[in-house]
Amino acid sequence: MKENSKLTSLISPATKQFVREAWKAQINAPWDFIHSCVYARWPYLYISLGRQDHPVARFLKPIFQVWQKFIPHRKPQNVVSPSPDQATGTIADLYHGKALPLNQVKDLVMVNEPINLPDLEQVIPYAQARAIIQQNPDHILLVKCPCRMSKKDPCLPLDVCMVIGEPFAELVFQHYPSRARWITQEEACRILDREDARGRVHHAFFSQMMLGRFFGICNCCSCCCSAISAQRKGTPMLASSGYVAQIDQGICIACNECEVYCQFGALQMINGAKAVDDELCMGCGVCVSKCAQSAISLRLEPSKGVPLQINHLLEEARQYN
Repeated sequence: MKENSKLTSLISPATKQFVREAWKAQINAPWDFIHSCVYARWPYLYISLGRQDHPVARFLKPIFQVWQKFIPHRKPQNVVSPSPDQATGTIADLYHGKALPLNQVKDLVMVNEPINLPDLEQVIPYAQARAIIQQNPDHILLVKCPCRMSKKDPCLPLDVCMVIGEPFAELVFQHYPSRARWITQEEACRILDREDARGRVHHAFFSQMMLGRFFGICNCCSCCCSAISAQRKGTPMLASSGYVAQIDQGICIACNECEVYCQFGALQMINGAKAVDDELCMGCGVCVSKCAQSAISLRLEPSKGVPLQINHLLEEARQYN
């Protein structure tokens, strides 16, 4: 009993909270539970290995392949079984992002009440990891981007990612205080404005390893971001915002500025006019802010999914409860 007390005293309060939340989320199959704890405790190492940037990645890859093939993974019971077109059989089933225009991502960081949106199948059309359940959503930790940290010559600045709400933010801070700092919601909005001006794409990230929930926001560039790179190579790790860009040809002067900033290669010149490839467009809105002529806007496109409008979702939840 004394030894158990000593062990308990060595575990940080944030780790205990994460373990409790993992148990409540019914991630109690041993391997799934270990997977979640490893990801939450060592995210920089985990992502570096996943990107194949870490020196030992090539030695560990065969072990991971065997593990994925032979170790059974039990999905949490509160996850609705996916339709056949949702399950991809790739890492996208476990870890993925939702593109957000600037106004919607600001709404997300300004939430001032506990969030309990357990299943957002329409908004986040993935087999797993599609809940927004948080205590203290105003707890925002600005961290150095794991994708950029794993590159030899990354884009700057490095501190462009935000871990939001509990039990996530305090856990990361306790283990990586030199790579993170607490920020206010207002400062978070200023950083989002700063990164938007740089042409970065805002993504709300969800992970099965983070209890199947939304846990943070990244401001991404195609040269560093693992998810954008995977998306462009055919692994569907990113969900559209639910919008697509549209160009007013009567205003557009074909200056090409929008194409320079598009992270998904969705803008191109056809017969002397700028055109949008709806299939590639993620509706992030970067091109809208970069058009000096105001010739680009976003339009709702039902085939691309449902927007993540957090204020509307919270209002619906209040009415339902």
